[in-house]
Amino acid sequence: MTDLTQGSLRRHLWTMTVPMMIGMFVQSLYLFVDLYFVAGLGADAVAAVSAAGNLMLLIMAFTQMLNVGCVALIARYTGAADPQSANVVFQQAMLMGAALALLTLVLGFGFSGVYMQLLSSDAAVQHHAGQFLLAYLPGLALMFVSTAIAAALRAVGIVKPAMQVQLISVLLNMLLAPVLIAGWGTGYPLGVLGAGLASSISVALAVLLLWRYFLKSDHSVLQVPQQWRLNGKVWRQIVAIGLPAGGEFALIFVFTAFVYWVIQDFGTATQAAFGIGNRILQAVTMPAIAFSFALPAIVGQNYGAGFTVRVQQSFRVALQQLGWVMVLLFMLCQLLATELMVLFSTDPAVQAQGVLFIRIISLNCLSAVLVFSCSGMFQGLGNTWPALASSALRILLFMLPVLLLSGRADFSAAMVWYCSAASVLLQGLCSYYLLRWQLRRKFQPQLAGL
Repeated sequence: MTDLTQGSLRRHLWTMTVPMMIGMFVQSLYLFVDLYFVAGLGADAVAAVSAAGNLMLLIMAFTQMLNVGCVALIARYTGAADPQSANVVFQQAMLMGAALALLTLVLGFGFSGVYMQLLSSDAAVQHHAGQFLLAYLPGLALMFVSTAIAAALRAVGIVKPAMQVQLISVLLNMLLAPVLIAGWGTGYPLGVLGAGLASSISVALAVLLLWRYFLKSDHSVLQVPQQWRLNGKVWRQIVAIGLPAGGEFALIFVFTAFVYWVIQDFGTATQAAFGIGNRILQAVTMPAIAFSFALPAIVGQNYGAGFTVRVQQSFRVALQQLGWVMVLLFMLCQLLATELMVLFSTDPAVQAQGVLFIRIISLNCLSAVLVFSCSGMFQGLGNTWPALASSALRILLFMLPVLLLSGRADFSAAMVWYCSAASVLLQGLCSYYLLRWQLRRKFQPQLAGL
């Protein structure tokens, strides 16, 4: 266990963020390797895997619900020196993860075909997507179990084991991608089916390694449950805190599905460019995600211990540290957009659309400083409804203008991207206002403001 209520907040933030950032960096390398080999199958395959992979956002909505609820409660009980309650939360998080994994398999295999018909009218894209999901869904289901274990460890300040396991898992995924997708060494290329299979095998290994670490280590607070009994009260507590955070990812799923729907008339090249560009931007924003994952444990422990001034200082430190990181990444996107697209597509139309997308959407790097810092604070405080409210506002402010613009004769993909960038900026400003309101409401007169 790491006591996050004492010592430098900046050091705690970086100590927890760096391992997660390394893991996410390796994850981004895998995304690029996977994208490289899938791109070799053609624009139809890229569009199919990107559209089908959007289901991961829906799964992440539920894993985030489990993750945020688990971290907030365990960190608070740890800060309050109540290990028994922390262990009860861990036990229930594991049971919830298993239940959600089963639900994912049942609904995924039952309705994935209908989902793809809504996103694309191209028969080839639908066929490739069906093959990909056949092998990808088991990996998505197992993510719930790995999330429960990693979240419990992070809540008590332990992040390196999860990073190491993720590193091993991603490296295996990178090795399997050319073997299963392109048939390197076997002579039996599986195409998009191989891409899904590589992901599922890697996630299964991650679950086994994480649980093995948990069984063999002493965490001072967390213990292996002796009895696995359902506790409805704790489930409701986890959902009450985590549901709004999961709702944010559900809204991202809705947003992405809406984009695929609204740009389908622009052709497969635009959809493929969106898929490639979106993966590139996901990799770019991973440092912001790492910061937002580290912040809740710091805020939660200090909140549980009653150190309200350190709660306020945590937000200021996160803004400062994340700010210069995201400015640097924004500049790199502006300068290297063409080089990045050339790596993943030889189609001039896909390249041109992708460069346009990256240069416009990378404006979100600046807005992400506010969005993710506020999100981490809301999670640590145990009230994620304000973050969900700002996300819902963002989706509304994006979809309405796009629907209005879609009726114009000069409607273009660039209009969609500019509307998206503007909506994220408004989301960040809304989140900041709501955080100030929540801190003043909770801690007046201890905190003078931000």
